[in-house]
Amino acid sequence: MATQGFVVKRTLQKVPRARLAGWAVLVFILAFLSYAARLLGDGDPPEDALYQWQSAIGGLIQYAIILIIVLALARDLAPATLGLRRPDSWAGAAGKIVLALVGIWIVGFLLNFVLEAGEEQGLVPDGWDAERAAPFVANFVVVALVAPVVEELTYRGLGFAAVRDAFGVAAAVGITSIAFGLAHGLLVALPVLTIFGAILAWLRHSTGSVYPPIVLHAFFNGAALIAAVSV
Repeated sequence: MATQGFVVKRTLQKVPRARLAGWAVLVFILAFLSYAARLLGDGDPPEDALYQWQSAIGGLIQYAIILIIVLALARDLAPATLGLRRPDSWAGAAGKIVLALVGIWIVGFLLNFVLEAGEEQGLVPDGWDAERAAPFVANFVVVALVAPVVEELTYRGLGFAAVRDAFGVAAAVGITSIAFGLAHGLLVALPVLTIFGAILAWLRHSTGSVYPPIVLHAFFNGAALIAAVSV
């Protein structure tokens, strides 16, 4: 056991403050661009955005750029520092994922009565269009797989580790949750997204791994899209 503990300590590193500053600049730019696009652009995206190839291609390019920047900021850091390690118990992590999923669904359901936040982003289609199944599948992959991986590495990976090492766990949960919410460029849905970010951050801290948040995030996004075109 002592040997195992020694190995764990050797695989964890303290994130330099310079990396925290770089991460802060990144998330500020993401939030600024998101709000600028919404306020200065043509408004909400088209209702059939997820049936368009350009949405999938644009999403892939956007997330590729973000991932490259995050990996550059995380250079020379041990993967475990970013949460890229197996949870101590996958069974325990699975239980927490279910608990977190139920929690966010309850919060979203209750807040939607007051805020109607589900309508603000405007990406969820109104129904199924079999003739445009291919671009929908491409967008589904971006939203339900690529986005969760990149966003979790950004906020619950590098961001959580950097803020935690500088200011503690509570600050890491709070700051990364707010940054995650702001990065989506939404106003009405900001409380829901921030709470979702906090639940994901709790999951990251309680399991010691970024993989459970990725699973939860991917399942949540995928379930929302499937429900939108099937219910």
